[in-house]
This record gives sequence, C-alpha cells and structure tokens, in this order.
Amino acid sequence: MGTALVTGASAGLGLEFAWQLATARHDLVLVARDAERLTRLARQLEAAAGVHAEVLVADLATREGVDRVAERLRSDERPVGLLVNNAGHGLGQRFVGGDLAKEEQALDVMVRAVLVLSHAAAGAMVARGRGAVLNVASVAALLAGGTYSAHKAWVRTFTEGLAVELAGTGVTATALCPGLTHTEFHAREGLDVSSLPEVAWLDAEDVVARALADVRRGLVVSTPSLRYQALSAALRVTPRWVVRAVGRRRLGLRR
Repeated sequence: MGTALVTGASAGLGLEFAWQLATARHDLVLVARDAERLTRLARQLEAAAGVHAEVLVADLATREGVDRVAERLRSDERPVGLLVNNAGHGLGQRFVGGDLAKEEQALDVMVRAVLVLSHAAAGAMVARGRGAVLNVASVAALLAGGTYSAHKAWVRTFTEGLAVELAGTGVTATALCPGLTHTEFHAREGLDVSSLPEVAWLDAEDVVARALADVRRGLVVSTPSLRYQALSAALRVTPRWVVRAVGRRRLGLRR
C-alpha cells in the first residue's frame, strides 16, 4: 500500500492523518518532537491496523531536524509515497512587540520545513514516477491575520506552483486549506477560542478524510466543507481593504 510520512503526527490533524492512513493499510513514518507520544502512537497503530510505524523524532524548527527528515524522504528503503507536511506552530501574539524568536521558529516550521521536505520528497518521487505531497495550509491564507496568514499564504502558493511543475510526472501536490478545526492545537498553544461559534468549526476526521480523497483525485487545492469553500470564494473577490479592515477589528486596532 506504500509508506506515508506525517509531520506533527503526535497531535491534532497529524494524529488523525496517522490513524486514517493506517486504517487504509499504509505503513507510516511518524515525525514530531515528543518521542514518548510518538512511540506510544506507533505501538497503537501497529496493534490496531497491522501496519509498520516508524518513529522519527525531529524538531522542524532546527536545520538538523529538517535535514534528518529530508534524508528519510530521499531513502530508497521503504520509500515514502505520500508526504504530509502538517507540523504547525502557534503564535498567539502580535508581530509588533512580540517575541521575535517565536516568530522565527514559526517561520522555520511552517515555511522552511515545508520547502525543504517538499524538495526532498518530490525529487525522490519523480525519480520513481509516482507519489504525492500534501501541504497543510489554511483558509487563513486569504486573510490578513498576521504572520500566520502569511505563512499559510506561502504554503498555498508554493504548493500550486509545485503542482504546475510536477504535471505529467506521476507526482501530485495538494494544498489543504481547512477552516477552524476541533483539535488540541489551540489548547496546547494557549489560544482562547471560546468566543467562536460552533458553526465555524470542522471535525478533524472529516477534514482528513476529505484531504486524502482529494489527494487521490489529484486536486491541487482541497478546502473541506461547503461553508469554507463559499467563504474562500468570497474572500478571493473581496477588496483587500475590506479584508484588512476585518483583520484590524480582530486585533482591536483603530487604524
């Protein structure tokens, strides 16, 4: 069935990707920083689904960690047929006056790691004539929501460009652009989302199922749920000054 490598596999969407891929009989390479959580997950997946789950502990905010994962993607031993660039980094701060080191870590995890790992995976996959890269972006890519929106806009545009370059090679690239999704991500990052209405939220199971179905179809941009598809369509034609005004209101700015 092939091997899938999932970054940020110990929690949130990454954890859901790991379970759904294992259920579909894919062997796995699980990447995250927490060795204990990864090892426990690997044992659970192997026992429940009968697949092989390899643990690869790496901090994608470091060059060493990214290079370790890139080396695994280039390996011919149990070659990776699907890369899921899912690892995220919450910010929970404004850019001006915020912790610059935290901003740099987020950039490394959500931009640089996606770049390096996509390069490693696509090169190996093109040589074999098959494979897929799934990069997790966000509907936030269409907003003016600080550096997080900027990172996700980069992921979306980068993935679209990669898809163009890969056309005809047997390898595909898909950008997943979900809206708000129920996971433990927000709690772990200390983000207060209690004021957001329930209708705004998606279930992680549905988001991942839709993403994997769209990868199988070779879709370039995957936006789960009709309401977020409608919102994305509206945002693409909304004047940017309106989008910026919404961003200012969310930050409580007067100008």
